[in-house]
Parts: sequence; C-alpha cells; structure tokens
Amino acid sequence: MKIERALLSVSDKTGIVEFAKALHDLGVQLLSTGGTAKLLADAGLPVTEVADHTGFPEMLDGRVKTLHPKIHGGLLARRDLPAHVAAIEQHGIPSIDLLVVNLYPFEATVAKPGCTLEDAIENIDIGGPAMVRSAAKNWKDVGVLTDASQYAVALDEIRAEGRLSEATLFAFSVAAFNRIAQYDAAISNYLSSVTAIPADGAAPTLSSFPGQSNSSFVKVQDLRYGENPHQQAVFYRDLFPASGSLVTAKQLQGKELSYNNIADSDAAWECVKTFEGPACVIVKHANPCGVAVGADPLEAYSKAFKTDPTSAFGGIIAFNTVLDGAAAQQVAKQFVEVLIAPGYTPEALEVFKAKTNVRVLEIPLDGVKRDGKTPWERGLNAHDVKRVGSGLLVQTADNHVLARADLKVVTKLQPTEQQLDDLLFAWNVAKFVKSNAIVYCAGGMTLGVGAGQMSRIDSARIASIKAANADLSLQGSAVASDAFFPFRDGLDVVVDAGASCVIQPGGSMRDAEVIAAADERGIAMVLTGVRHFKH
Repeated sequence: MKIERALLSVSDKTGIVEFAKALHDLGVQLLSTGGTAKLLADAGLPVTEVADHTGFPEMLDGRVKTLHPKIHGGLLARRDLPAHVAAIEQHGIPSIDLLVVNLYPFEATVAKPGCTLEDAIENIDIGGPAMVRSAAKNWKDVGVLTDASQYAVALDEIRAEGRLSEATLFAFSVAAFNRIAQYDAAISNYLSSVTAIPADGAAPTLSSFPGQSNSSFVKVQDLRYGENPHQQAVFYRDLFPASGSLVTAKQLQGKELSYNNIADSDAAWECVKTFEGPACVIVKHANPCGVAVGADPLEAYSKAFKTDPTSAFGGIIAFNTVLDGAAAQQVAKQFVEVLIAPGYTPEALEVFKAKTNVRVLEIPLDGVKRDGKTPWERGLNAHDVKRVGSGLLVQTADNHVLARADLKVVTKLQPTEQQLDDLLFAWNVAKFVKSNAIVYCAGGMTLGVGAGQMSRIDSARIASIKAANADLSLQGSAVASDAFFPFRDGLDVVVDAGASCVIQPGGSMRDAEVIAAADERGIAMVLTGVRHFKH
C-alpha cells in the first residue's frame, strides 16, 4: 500500500523533525501526539493532533490518548480483507500506513542513582507498546519504526516506490516485537528486584537477583561452528553492552572470529584490562599462559612470552595500551590467532598487513577511571552466568580488588616491598586461571602457571615443570594459590621449586599446620581472606 498517512509519537526525538519534513515533502499526512506534535508544529509542519483525529481528548495526564478505535482500527485493519476495509469505512476510521514510535525511557530511568519506584512506574509506556504491537502484527499493510536508525532506510524506499518493500516491512515488524520484548523484560526485571518500598518515597531496595530473570541478547554473528566442527554456534551480545567489553570490539583485519577465538579473547581481555601500567596477557585454551607488565608494550610482551613460548604458539595476545611498531614487529614473529589492544599506531597496523589471517581487534578504553592503585573499572561485568540442565547459575562477577592493606602476614618472616608487589601481581593473575590455580611470578611477570587440575599439588608441580621447560628460574619467586592449601604438601612443592613467599586465602582447618610449615621452610606467607575459584 502507498504510504499516505503516518502517526509519529516519540520519546527520543532525535531526527524526528527531519524525518517528518521528508514525509511531508512526499505528500504524507502527519498525525502526532503531545510533545512530538508541538515540536513538528513549531517546525512549521502541518500536523493533526491525535485528539483532533479521534475526537476524544487526552486524559489522565496523557495516559489515555492513543488507546482508541480510530488509532488501533487504522493500524490493525487488513487492506486485503473487504470486511476489514468496509468496517473502518463504516466507522469513519482512516487507515494509518506508517507508525513511528519509540518508548518512554524506562531502562534509562531505572539506571539513574536514586530512582524512585514512582519515577519507574511513570516511565512504563502503555499506549506506545500497544500501537507498536498492532502495527507490527499487521506488518504487510503498516510500516512500524521503533528506532531513529530506521528512518533513512524507510525514506529511501518511500522516495523510490512510494511504499515499503515486503522485506523491509517484515524486518521492521521483527525489530518492533524485539523492542517490545526487551522493554517488557526490563520492566519485569526491575519490578521483580524490588524487595522493600520505603514509605518516604525514596528509592526502593533492590536485589541483585530478581524474582524473574528476563535476559535480552542481540545476535552479533553466526559462527562457522562451536568448540568442535560438529557443533553449531552463534555469538550474542547484551542489549546494553558494557563499554570496553569484548562485544564492543572493532575487527580491523583478519579471518572471521571462531567460537574458541571469542571465548579465549574474552579471557585475555578481561585479565589484561585489570592492570594499570603497560601489560600483556597471552591466553591459550581460556587460561593465561603468560602475563607481564613492563615499561612499554614491547617489554610487557617479551616478558609474557618468556613464560611459556610453546603454549603461546597460536594463542590470543592482549595489550591494555596502544600497540606500537616495535612491539608489533616482535609479536609478528610468532603465530597468533587474535591480537587485541585499545589502539594501534600506523606502524603497528602496517606490520600486520602482511599477516592477513591474524584477527586484529580494537577495543577503546578511553576515559577509564584509575586512582593509581585500583584496577581499571570500565567494562566490568555485573554478573557471571553458567547454563546447567534446565536452569541457570547466576552470581555476581568476581570483581574483588585486593589492596596491600587487606593482606595479613601470618609467618615470622615479613615480606619485603618487592615481594608484596610480586604477590599482588601473582594474585591478580591467579584470579583468571582455572582452578586449581598455582601461579609463580617475579619482577612483574609470570614464571609458571598450573591450571585446571583436580588437585592443588598437581597444579603446583605442573607450574614448576613449565617454568623449567621455559628455562626460567623460580628461585626467590612469589606464588599465588587461588584457594587455601589443604595440606602442607602443596606448600612444600612450591618452596622446593624456589618460592620465597606465598599468597593464599587461608581458611583451612589445617591453616596452622601450613603456616608452621612456612615458618619451618623460612618463607613469608600472607593471607587474603578471599578465594578466586574459577570453574
């Protein structure tokens, strides 16, 4: 059907005046409501108020204005059914061919600190979703636009044909139903989180875990396959992704990302962005196999690579600072699947032009808050989710930051300032290593990493074996254990390998035995009171 009449009612008025002017120039009659109608009229456009169109005034502070047969009849009547056409003609209901609606900003409202329940309720749109559903259901006859990004597409087709193609009508309808689902999910999540309503009208008490969880994800891309070629896979992102997260990455070159590339890249990126100075993280099979900080990207990479050159082959390499040409030249000497950084110098990009298969990702971290000691705060996930049979496990993300003041020295030997630096570095790395995790470090770099073993003592042995294979000495090293030592045997293994100090959570029924063993072996031990299991 030719687009002859459009109803425009938007909360976010970005681009609406220009869009309405273009529709008017194409001979489309404009209907509108409230603030949108005033905006269009002030712009000199001939616009009919919905109240004049329906013959029924807005009431209840605008809560009732479009909930009227003249609106929904005009949207829902099928043009291919004579009975529908006869019915709207009999009742004097003009058809509406194009609906432009975006909804009250509920998500933005409840995201504001101190949002009251009354503010949240008042930003639940009723008429908007009702109109959108009506138009989207009748998609063959009515175009429905729910986002300003759709305006240009619609105008191009209307200018060319006077109407929207069936493919575009259907795509707009799907987008409309998706938006309504997302909107209703946000409302349900918020209201299900309210645990107490204060009598003074202040902000309600909210739980981190709503009574009903309604997740909204948007497809980023179909993947060639999953973890293995016989598995199908797809990549989704949060509806509102955190800044500085992997899903915001821009791929500058290289092959399409695979399922495993994405999983490992996320592990590398989440780890590297927790460091303050220039840092490099190399990940293989979701575990850091080399982590280091340095004066510049080249030094950080060179130290990280030394930890485990064998595992680094075909790994994911992430930097938390702009990658320059010198570091790029060194990285390019090895086989790398994915390279990640907040930015690249022209010289660095030129180096990788010859490596056409390398996937180069850019994730900006501009404006990250740092106080000189705490990790980067930007892009931290609020929750971790794990799918289990017919259910979900949801927990708050492990964003705990350990400060020097949190450490409890429990041995007779006190750690030096350098040892404390090494212990905190090791502890930060251990948080990103699969349990049971044992990490040897010294001088701002990992020396050996033991991950994912069923016993902690095996992780300790493997970490020391890997250090030996890389020809790295563990003498005087610092060791982090993501959970307590259940017996002294694990401690003895790391001390025998050369460790001079250990950081661990404590909390075992045999803590006294392990502390006594540390004193016996002449090493320093500090407890964190926090563990970092990662399964």
